[in-house]
Amino acid sequence: MKSFTYERAGSPTEAAASAARTPGAKFIAGGTNLLDLMKLEIETPMHLIDVNGLKLDTIEATGEGGLRIGALVSNTALAADPRIRQDYGVLSRALLAGASGQLRNKATTAGNLLQRTRCPYFYDTNQPCNKRQPGSGCGALEGYSRQLAVVGVSDACIATHPSDMAVAMRVLDATVETVRPDGATRRIPLADFYRLPGDTPHIENALVTGELITAVTLPKPLGGAHFYHKVRDRASYAFALVSVAAVVQSDGSGRVAVGGIAHKPWRLEAAEAHMADGANAVSEHLLAGAKPTHHNEFKLTLAQRTLGAVLAEARG
Repeated sequence: MKSFTYERAGSPTEAAASAARTPGAKFIAGGTNLLDLMKLEIETPMHLIDVNGLKLDTIEATGEGGLRIGALVSNTALAADPRIRQDYGVLSRALLAGASGQLRNKATTAGNLLQRTRCPYFYDTNQPCNKRQPGSGCGALEGYSRQLAVVGVSDACIATHPSDMAVAMRVLDATVETVRPDGATRRIPLADFYRLPGDTPHIENALVTGELITAVTLPKPLGGAHFYHKVRDRASYAFALVSVAAVVQSDGSGRVAVGGIAHKPWRLEAAEAHMADGANAVSEHLLAGAKPTHHNEFKLTLAQRTLGAVLAEARG
C-alpha cells in the first residue's frame, strides 16, 4: 500500500472542498472496498478524507411520504429498519443477500452504491483493463468472461456492477443527494446516476470531482409484493450471476430490475408494460440488443428463468 495523508472532515461541504483541492483525494467511511483496492494498488489515493463524523447515519421520513437514508447508514441498520422491512421489502432482501454480516456492519449506503466492479481483469494488475488504466485495452473481451456483462456493453468494457442494494434501489426509483465543493446540492435520480461504459468505462457515475453523497431518498411506498432473487455460484458471500428485484401488484403489473448482467442495475421501463404477459415477454424487451460472449451467453436464459420464478411466486 502506498503512503497517504489523512484528515477528518468537519462537515459535508468541508469534505467536498478538501477533495476538490487535493489531487488524488478519496473519501473513506466503512472502507470495505477501498482498503482492498489500496492494498492491491489499484486505488492509490494520496489523501484520505474520513467522513464518518458527519452525522449522516440516520433514516428519516420525508414530507412526500418516503424515507431519506443518510449516506453513512450501515447496510445492517438499513436492512433491519422496520420501515424498510415493511414498506420497501425488496431493499431489505437485497441487502441481506449482499454480503456477510461482518461486511454489512461496516458497509455504508453511499459506499455500497460506489463500490467498484469485481471483474477479475480489473483486479489483476498484470492484465489490461480500460477501467483501471484507460486506453490499455480489455482483457476480458478475449478472456474468461462467465461472470461478466451481457447487455449495455462496449468494445472497451464488459464489467458488471456488483451492488445488490443498487438493483433494489433502482426498482424503487431512488434519488441520490449530493453536495459539491462550493456547497451547492443536487438530486440525481438513480436512473441517471450510473453510466454505461462506452469509450470511457473509468467514468462510472455522474459525480464530479469532490462531490460527496449525503443521502439516498426513497419515494412513498409502492405497495404490492416485493421480491429479490439472487443466483450465485455458492450460497453466501458471492456476487450475483443474475439477480432480479421486482415489485408486483395484484393485477400483475409491476417493476423489475436485473443485476449481474450490466455495468449498472438494468431496468427498462418499457419492458415493464409486458409484466402481465409473463417472463418471456418481459425478457424479450429487457434483454434486447444483448451481446454476450460464448462464456456468459447462459445469463440470458438464467435471467429469463429467474424472472419467471419471481412472477410465478407473485402469482402464488
